[in-house]
Amino acid sequence: MKNVDHVGIAVADLDEARRIWDALLGQTPVVEDVPTQKVKTATYPCGIELLAPMSPESPVSRFLDRRGPGIHHVTLAVDDIATELARLREKGVKLVNETPVKGAGGCPVAFLHPVGGVLVELKEKRK
Repeated sequence: MKNVDHVGIAVADLDEARRIWDALLGQTPVVEDVPTQKVKTATYPCGIELLAPMSPESPVSRFLDRRGPGIHHVTLAVDDIATELARLREKGVKLVNETPVKGAGGCPVAFLHPVGGVLVELKEKRK
């Protein structure tokens, strides 16, 4: 593990949330649809990512229904996601994604089951 890449925050309405976060951070995020996760994201240079569901079947939609808006996950940067997943599997860590999927920015990502109540995402930066 290298470092914390970003913190994901679940929001119901991305435009409404952006009005507050854009002003607070004084930054303009990269906004994109992430069909593999059924979310639309706004990722700020400082490491905050807002996530809004694109459909009721989105994991973020279910999260919002159960918990309301707030911190959804912490993302850790890794050099080689396949190697990290194999290492974690060997250590008995429960994986949501056995193999990486395409995440925001086209980067390979994989989620782990919550660790101490926190959903963890691994992210390999595109080279």
